[in-house]
Amino acid sequence: MSTISRPSATEPAEPTGKRLTKGERTRARILVAAEQVFADLGFHDASIVKITEAAGVGQGTFYLYFTSKIEVFDEVVEDLNRRVRHAMIEASSQAETRIEAERAGFRAFFRFTAEHPALYRIVRQAEFVSPGALRLHYTRIVEGYRDGLATAQAAGEVGDIDPEVAAWALMGIGEIVGMRWVLWGPDVAPGGPTSAVPPEVFEQAMTFIERALAPGRAGEERP
Repeated sequence: MSTISRPSATEPAEPTGKRLTKGERTRARILVAAEQVFADLGFHDASIVKITEAAGVGQGTFYLYFTSKIEVFDEVVEDLNRRVRHAMIEASSQAETRIEAERAGFRAFFRFTAEHPALYRIVRQAEFVSPGALRLHYTRIVEGYRDGLATAQAAGEVGDIDPEVAAWALMGIGEIVGMRWVLWGPDVAPGGPTSAVPPEVFEQAMTFIERALAPGRAGEERP
């Protein structure tokens, strides 16, 4: 899974070692706390009080940066989206072929979800809490993914497939494989610690993807 796309100029920059202002540090601390509270309790049982307690700030400070619980929820979804895309972009940036980019991008995605299980737990909540945030999360990933596939297709690395359809399908593979082997186990209890995608599962998934993307297959007759 490789977006091969850069975040837009309007998005917050990735950490570069630049010292944050006090206000930026406070806002970031609230977002980190909100991510954990929403992941642990769910949107409906979470509260601004619990978020501010986890962040170590007062409720008045919360309202300097966010107007409501739904606003901070949407910000958490956007922040997770930005971070997972950045992880995939960085991992695949040195790839010389599309398949190398897919391998690097999928590895980065699975690693990110293992380290940040809130990605799944919060994005799933967004389906009911904030459908617009959910749709934006997926479409942002697909936009870069589609463009990368189209570029590879023009270079003869990808077969005669619709890059948009392929992008959604490949993202679905990453989503469900990650859910099954990162969140679920083999021996992970619901809400428990994460696991890792076994090497043999990763290789099977990549074999499937490589064959699906291989040039020349769309026009071949089935035996």
